[in-house]
Amino acid sequence: MESSGVDADVVIAGAGPTGLMLACELRLAGADVLIVERLAGRTGESRAGGMHSRTLEVLDQRGILDRFLAIGDAQPVGHFSGLYLEFDESESRHPYPLMILQADIERLLEEWAVELGVRFQWSAEVTGIAQDDSGVSVELGTAPAATRTVRARYLVGCDGGRSAVRKLSGIDFPGTPATMTALIGDVELPELTEDYVWVRRCPTGDWSAIAFEPGWYRVIASEYDRVAGRDEPVTFEQLRASLIRLAGTDFGMTGPRWVSRFSDAARQAAQYRAGRVLLAGDAAHIHFPAGGQGLNMGVQDAVNLGWKLAAVVTGRAPESLLDTYHSERHPVGEQVLHNTRAQSALARPGPHTDALRDVFSTLMESDDVNRRLRGMLTALTVRYPVDGDHPLAGRRVPDADLKTAEGDTCVYELLHAARPVLVTLNGITEVAAAADGWADRVELVDATSEDDYWFVPDLDEIPAPAALLIRPDGHVAWAAADGDPIDRPALRAALTTWLGPARQP
Repeated sequence: MESSGVDADVVIAGAGPTGLMLACELRLAGADVLIVERLAGRTGESRAGGMHSRTLEVLDQRGILDRFLAIGDAQPVGHFSGLYLEFDESESRHPYPLMILQADIERLLEEWAVELGVRFQWSAEVTGIAQDDSGVSVELGTAPAATRTVRARYLVGCDGGRSAVRKLSGIDFPGTPATMTALIGDVELPELTEDYVWVRRCPTGDWSAIAFEPGWYRVIASEYDRVAGRDEPVTFEQLRASLIRLAGTDFGMTGPRWVSRFSDAARQAAQYRAGRVLLAGDAAHIHFPAGGQGLNMGVQDAVNLGWKLAAVVTGRAPESLLDTYHSERHPVGEQVLHNTRAQSALARPGPHTDALRDVFSTLMESDDVNRRLRGMLTALTVRYPVDGDHPLAGRRVPDADLKTAEGDTCVYELLHAARPVLVTLNGITEVAAAADGWADRVELVDATSEDDYWFVPDLDEIPAPAALLIRPDGHVAWAAADGDPIDRPALRAALTTWLGPARQP
């Protein structure tokens, strides 16, 4: 930090998965971070229940995935609106969803954040925001009748669907209202005779009972055309009553650990950035939680934003780099809202929807349909609008096996430090020469590919490139095809766009 009046380079509101991941990304890149959280501490509520392939990959890119694999359980199938969806082992080293409760995800990310030096302030609710040319002042309500103001260069709202940061910044949150209510809870069901109930359809909705831990079930009771009040309390008795209406019994339900509610309301922030204030995760988008995409999209927001924001606050890149956060992530959010609206419609009760589900289920037997749908859920097919016509440009880089002078490695190991990496795969010296003005901001790696072809989920196999510039988030900023001459102006343009202007060696 440069000035005595700044408490942190970045203040993050919200200590959930998105805020924690963002804080870690910022710390890896050298930014000073303070997380403020309105809650007094962890609630232990399980909430979201899994992570998809792309989220597993970004954790692998940082070298911490083993912590999550050690306590999670990989599942070989997923679903689209309750219809089973198959995954393809060729698309990723981590092709299957990992079943792991949000409480465990938060615990592991918080441990990593502490290791990296992230600071926390609990029981601190954002109550006011004031921006100026040099930073943002954040007013925090820390106790009854007590307030504190912290000063930062930037503020990021990761504070959920009812985000105080979004509201105080005047950012619109347009979308579609709820048409149904779902109650969810972790309970005991001593009279349930089945080990697992998945989307049992009923005349007014559907219910599921998923055994996450021995003796405990996650019960989800969804009723259509019943919309709860926004501030209506959620109780165990409401969950019991809803299950009785749907299933005709509560299966002896007892011992609730946690009860909550969700709906199919879908809204997205009109802009992800307003000056020195940015939004990520549920603060930027809410939707029907079909396919478990919410937590994953929030973590991926954080990985897209983190390196950019760190580069700006540490002076390595111009502020204009932050505009690409909205231009890249807002369309991704739009697509997720679109597919979750479709899944909500496909889940509605009634004979017409039953017929539609039968037809849709038959279509999902097609490999092409399966691939298209799992690409939506896993985010492996996300492509950002970067310059260049190479098939990898803008896409997430495959985790190809490589050989270097130091020994065997793979692409994702090169990204552990969260720095841009410029890889040459056939000893082209002019690549390094073209990047000379960015030597302080990019890692240069000379390697050979173990495979002649790399697999890209929505393209199948493509020839291994001759060279590529990989952003810290694992997306390709520039690539050259093997056998083609190196386009030095295009490489230098990509370096300038994503790393800032060249400097004298």
